[in-house]
Amino acid sequence: MKLLEERIVQDGRVLSEGVLKVDQFLNHQIDPALMQAIGEDFAKYFEQKGITKVMTIEASGIAPAVFTGLSLGVPVVVAKKNVGITMTDELAAADVYSFTKQQNYTISVSKSVLSKNDTVLIIDDFLANGQAALGLMSICQQLGAAVGGIGIVIEKSFQTGRSLLEEQGADVYSLARIRSLEKGQVEFVEENLSQH
Repeated sequence: MKLLEERIVQDGRVLSEGVLKVDQFLNHQIDPALMQAIGEDFAKYFEQKGITKVMTIEASGIAPAVFTGLSLGVPVVVAKKNVGITMTDELAAADVYSFTKQQNYTISVSKSVLSKNDTVLIIDDFLANGQAALGLMSICQQLGAAVGGIGIVIEKSFQTGRSLLEEQGADVYSLARIRSLEKGQVEFVEENLSQH
């Protein structure tokens, strides 16, 4: 997605060879027009998959997930990192390791919002080692829901996430695929390789 790549180059900051900061438009300050374009792109790619729910993990995936749900006309399920006293239903849970935060946490989804009748589109802001998406896939499996695909805003293609998800049979579609963050420069995977 050219628009997204341009914003990454313009407003993203390479903090190290493994970390790209995009808090000016994606996960701290959010650009709604860009999120709308992202949602429309995901919806177009996955429109034939029979998606009934979009799912993400709080908090950074919520904006792209909501705009994707809006474009597809389906509800958005947000996996919670902290379970509040209002979530008293039975829960499906999975443990996830965050590359960025360097910590483990448990994500949970109430059994009342996902069932065997659902086909889920998983949306996340970043794909690095694939742990968040694998955790969401595990929750879908626990609740009997099918995974129709995984939409990633920014993929770090130099890490193992894509191959781990594809080994599980997932259709992974990334809007921006980064080949390298070496020497403080963002290098993208060439266009013709960006879609399998």
